[in-house]
Amino acid sequence: MLNFLTAFVFATLAAVPLNLVYKLEIIYCGLISVVIFAAVYFLLSRRTMNKVMALVQSAQHDMQANRLERALVTLKGGFKYAKWQFYVKGQINAQIGTLLYLKKDFAKALPYLEKSFVRHWAAMCMLAVSYMKRSNPAKMAATFEKAAAASRKEPFVWNLYAFCQDKIGERDSAIATLRKGIKKTGGDERLDASIEALQQGKRMKMEAYGDLWYQFHLEKTGVLVKKQTKAAQGRRKMPRV
Repeated sequence: MLNFLTAFVFATLAAVPLNLVYKLEIIYCGLISVVIFAAVYFLLSRRTMNKVMALVQSAQHDMQANRLERALVTLKGGFKYAKWQFYVKGQINAQIGTLLYLKKDFAKALPYLEKSFVRHWAAMCMLAVSYMKRSNPAKMAATFEKAAAASRKEPFVWNLYAFCQDKIGERDSAIATLRKGIKKTGGDERLDASIEALQQGKRMKMEAYGDLWYQFHLEKTGVLVKKQTKAAQGRRKMPRV
């Protein structure tokens, strides 16, 4: 991208006088050129990413204020930085796709999620869930594998992967995924609980993840309200004397 090319040209031109004017050996000119390139590229990249992050933070404020359309416009403005820095386009796509998914605009979210940066595990998981809902288990599994590879220490990714596998009737695969997740994460009680539930033929309980779980829209709103109401009623019960 342009930051890379700018740094490369600057470093190359800066090293030429060292050889022609100061008669410095080529090998030393090369080493100095590499150092100059690294420094210039770092500064240019940081400047670009600071601008991108400012846009993302502005969009987040709009989201918190329920100005979703404005947030989308703000995020799309970040595409102008894609020509300057690697991976910016993928990160902007991930942010837009995630926002549209949260709005339940799944059809519009899909193309953005498909072009997301692979290390944005939330976007990758939303993409995998989208494939599951479209009855495409092969793409679902491949996408979850990418998400897990990029964030192998995140228990939620493994739990969500297993939940979706169980949902499409692949309970044995779900248990295998959870066991793999336990090894990769170094152990997690929620993964242990999920394995126990599946082995007993029960449903995995994902509610412990709170909003992180509910944002994937895999539980119907009516079911969620019923559970919350039941929990609230339980808290209001007075102890018997």
